[in-house]
Amino acid sequence: MFYSLSALLTLFTFWLLLSGSLAPFLVAAGAAGALAVLLVARRMDIIDRNGRRVRIGALALCSYWLWLIRQIVISACDVSRRIVDPRLPIAPTLARFKPLQTTEMGLVIHANSITLTPGTITVEVDRDEMLVHALSAAGAVGLAGSEMDRRVAALERSA
Repeated sequence: MFYSLSALLTLFTFWLLLSGSLAPFLVAAGAAGALAVLLVARRMDIIDRNGRRVRIGALALCSYWLWLIRQIVISACDVSRRIVDPRLPIAPTLARFKPLQTTEMGLVIHANSITLTPGTITVEVDRDEMLVHALSAAGAVGLAGSEMDRRVAALERSA
């Protein structure tokens, strides 16, 4: 019960941080949304009754976020150039590769990091491989054994 209440509080706090508004109706809607997510998660039996602590070093996480923000900006500039300059190729490609991560948390961080980076979207995640849609062939080639893959694996090991 305590774990469910802490999950509810975490979901609601996260919603409040993202919404940026304390209007009574929006706060009530956020509370109802957090409760609905918790109930669905409990019904699907995906909430671990014992709970798991996320153990990632704060310094490693901050370092990774700074690096990821830089990559997002670089990718956004690349996508913008490809849109504006007709000489730069846009060749949508699906790429499969084996990630270095071994835990669910590491796979989720890696998949979400790929999706946050403009020009790439994680389509499918499995322990043995990921399927990613990339805007260009160059973006698809750089996924296997990429710097992001290595950094997320290092972040996962810092846990």
